[in-house]
Amino acid sequence: MSLTFHWFLPTNGDSRHVVGGGHGTPATAFGRNRPPTVAYLSQIARAAEDLGFVGVLTPTGAWCEDAWLTTAMVSRHTERLKFLVAFRPGFVSPTLAAQMASTFQRQTGGRLLLNVVTGGESHEQRAYGDFLDKDARYRRTGEFLQIVRDLWEGKTVDLSGEHLQVEDARLARVPDPVPEVYFGGSSPIAGEIAARHVDVYLTWGEPPAQVAEKIAWVRGLAAKEGRTVRFGIRLHVITRDTAEQAWTEAHKLLDGFDPDTVKSVQAGLARSESEGQRRMLALHGGNREDLEIHPNLWAGIGLVRGGAGTALVGSHEEVAERIKEYHALGIDEFVLSGYPHLEEAYWFGEGVLPRLAAQGLWQHPFAPTSAPAAQVPFTS
Repeated sequence: MSLTFHWFLPTNGDSRHVVGGGHGTPATAFGRNRPPTVAYLSQIARAAEDLGFVGVLTPTGAWCEDAWLTTAMVSRHTERLKFLVAFRPGFVSPTLAAQMASTFQRQTGGRLLLNVVTGGESHEQRAYGDFLDKDARYRRTGEFLQIVRDLWEGKTVDLSGEHLQVEDARLARVPDPVPEVYFGGSSPIAGEIAARHVDVYLTWGEPPAQVAEKIAWVRGLAAKEGRTVRFGIRLHVITRDTAEQAWTEAHKLLDGFDPDTVKSVQAGLARSESEGQRRMLALHGGNREDLEIHPNLWAGIGLVRGGAGTALVGSHEEVAERIKEYHALGIDEFVLSGYPHLEEAYWFGEGVLPRLAAQGLWQHPFAPTSAPAAQVPFTS
């Protein structure tokens, strides 16, 4: 099975420095270096498409541009690239959301993937008018996905749930193909929702032993539901011709972290209700020392950014080996990013992907297997 790689659209802005934001924290000032215009985001999207990334993840929240509107506009500047649109149940009715996804599929030629984000921070949810607590939000997500999936199958839906109610709901036109649903969450109830409803379970980039535990947990829950789930991982990457060059870039990013910003971001993230965010914070403890928590796995990004806070750092060969290590655990999809996102897409796409292709682990999704991308490039 060929590995699947996705890139990231930085709708919170981009920079040669780390742009923070997420989980209730605002985007840092570096996000103004390269504003998230449609022109710039389209440049990243076209690069990702050419390099062989299947899709691009677009985040959601008050700290970034709206994912639905942005991807709809960027899609007009690409041909085959899919859009992994982050979406929060509860902000839109499930029937309308199912209709929006169906429309997106028709207008883009079937290029929507849906990343369902329950919402880990109550204070941010309240800003949008959502006053449920965390567990209730997850229960609502389960009802939401039940309704949406039934509608996508062409069913007429009547449901009177704990949080959602629809009567005689149906779609005039169902999506073709039906969008795959991606989902992440580390709390017990998140695992239950994943087991019942999702296609791909996403985890943030923890060390392999912890990732293996998560995979076993969700796989076991899914088996009890009579289902199978695929697994993906969300990571940043800093890959260069040599390990020394890669770590120089990582240390350059670290040197750009203002101590007051780190302190402020860490204080904000410490209040997070997200179990996944708690696990990310535990990897570095807010300290700048000992940030390589597993060979080539660096926790420095999480000092100033909420959510995914780890990066694969090393030579192209080392990064490829770490990807193989995660793949051996059961990870088939990799959702990656790097600063700045345009340049780092090329570093990874031209440096790591050809090495995986040469080992039979990846092939360009939009080109014949004999395409030049499958050849290991010359490096200095």
